[in-house]
Amino acid sequence: MTVGSDEGRRFWRSGYFIAGALLLVIGSGPLLTIIALAKLGLTRDPNPNPIGCGILAMLTFWPGLILMFVGFAKSRGRP
Repeated sequence: MTVGSDEGRRFWRSGYFIAGALLLVIGSGPLLTIIALAKLGLTRDPNPNPIGCGILAMLTFWPGLILMFVGFAKSRGRP
């Protein structure tokens, strides 16, 4: 398999993989953004408590990973 080959990128066309990646980014993105902004000192509170973003990340992280794994496994099973 060469770098950039169709076989190496086949799972990116899987709907399950794309849905899982989007779920992971959309669900965990706000929490990671707030953490990064607080660490850089760009928020008023140096120790924010983003409860809503944390709950969103908790509810979407594992389903996103599972969907990505299913999409990867299904794409690897195709000839």
